[in-house]
Amino acid sequence: MKQPSLDELMENVDSKYSLVVAAAKRARKIMENPADDLVQGEKPVSTALNEIAEKKMHIECNPEGLK
Repeated sequence: MKQPSLDELMENVDSKYSLVVAAAKRARKIMENPADDLVQGEKPVSTALNEIAEKKMHIECNPEGLK
């Protein structure tokens, strides 16, 4: 499967930092139980990024930021 472009991914998050954190958390969950979520021959981070691009994940954004 073709990797989603950064423009596609940025439509679903408010910053690149949020994108990286969300992809890393999802990839860790995939690695905990690889039989269910892992597509044959695809790495967990690639699977996570594809899910974000396909809007299979809801990513919470904090508009006020951290204090």
